[in-house]
Amino acid sequence: MASFGLKVIRGVFAAAEHVAPRLTGRAAFELFCRTPNAKVLSEGERRAVDRAAGFMAEARHHRLKTKNGCVMVHEFRPEPGRVAAGTVLVIHGWRSRTEYMRTLIEGYRDAGYKVVSLDLPGHGQSQGRRLTLVSAVEAARLAGEWFGPFVAIVGHSFGGAVAANAVVGSVKNIPPLAAGRLVLIAAPSSLPAIFNDFSRMLRVGPRSQAAMADRVEHIAGRPLHDFVGDRQLASTPVPTLVIHAPDDREVSADHARLYAGAGDHVRLYWADGLGHRRILADKGVVARAVGFVAEHREPSLLH
Repeated sequence: MASFGLKVIRGVFAAAEHVAPRLTGRAAFELFCRTPNAKVLSEGERRAVDRAAGFMAEARHHRLKTKNGCVMVHEFRPEPGRVAAGTVLVIHGWRSRTEYMRTLIEGYRDAGYKVVSLDLPGHGQSQGRRLTLVSAVEAARLAGEWFGPFVAIVGHSFGGAVAANAVVGSVKNIPPLAAGRLVLIAAPSSLPAIFNDFSRMLRVGPRSQAAMADRVEHIAGRPLHDFVGDRQLASTPVPTLVIHAPDDREVSADHARLYAGAGDHVRLYWADGLGHRRILADKGVVARAVGFVAEHREPSLLH
C-alpha cells in the first residue's frame, strides 16, 4: 500500500500535468535526482558500515574536486611488496557506498590488483544530495584522470550504467574513459526505461515526462533516447561481462538480456537466486568477475 506522502505526490503530479507540465517535469526530474541522506542509515546499513570500518581503514582516501563539490575515492593497494597487476575502478549503485562493495574489492585486491572505489556524489563520504548520470560520469572520468588507466571498470546497479556510459563517452564534452574490460552487475541498460518506471510510480503525465526528457538533453547534450546500453555497447566493443540474477526485483533481468544482445564481445552470466544486493557478496560471482578481468591483461594498461 502506498504511503500517505506518496499518495500526495502522485496527486500533485497528476493535477499539475494539466496546468504546468514543464514546471512539473522539472520538479519530477529534481526529485528523481535527489539522493538519500548519506548520514541517515537504517539499522542494517549502520551495521554494514561498522563491520567494514577495519577494511576502510586499510585504504588511502582521496577527495577530488568536481564542478559541483567533491567526491571521495578510496584506494586499496595489494599486499606490500607485490607489484599491482593493474588498476580496477569499482562504482557502487544508488543508495550504496564503498563499504557495500567490500567482497568484490577484496576479490580484486587478493588477485593482485589495485582497486579504486568511487563514492558517487551524494553517497558515502562524497558531498551533496543530488546525483545525475552526468555528474556520475564526470566523477568516474575524474577518477580516471587521477588513477587510470584502468584494466577494468566494475559497476553494480546504477554504477554499472555509469561505467558503461563513461566508457562509451555518452555525455557531451566528457571524453570516453579508457578501460580494458567492463563488468556490469545487476545494471540497468536503459535510462528511458528507468524514467518510465519512475513516472508510472509517481503518475507523472506524458507532457511532464517530455519536460523531464528535455532536462536530460539540456545537461547531457544528447536526447534521452540515446541512453540505451545495448546500442551504446554495440558501437563500443569493449569486452564486457554482464552478471544478473533472474529474480532481481529492482532491475529486471530484461536489462541483462538487452546488454547481451549488443554483440559477441558481451558475455552473460546468470547468478540464480541472488537478487539485487546479495549478488555482491556471493563468492562465485566475485570469482567470475575477477576471473574475467584476469584472463586477459593488456600490457598497455598495466601499472
